[in-house]
Amino acid sequence: MAIISASRHSQSDQHQIWDHLKQAIATTSGFRRWQLERSPHDAQINNLSLDHQVKLYLRETLETLAY
Repeated sequence: MAIISASRHSQSDQHQIWDHLKQAIATTSGFRRWQLERSPHDAQINNLSLDHQVKLYLRETLETLAY
């Protein structure tokens, strides 16, 4: 797998990459299941932007994998 140096990309490029990645993550069954599991217990999750939801999902997923 090729490693792309972040310094070689402009902030605009990085923002575009994040937007594409965020949209791809949001369409996964894991993310949708995570949303459904959270929404009955945490009504505020639905008020968060997709950006914040994806970041929270990734953080929780990585924390789970770290155990």
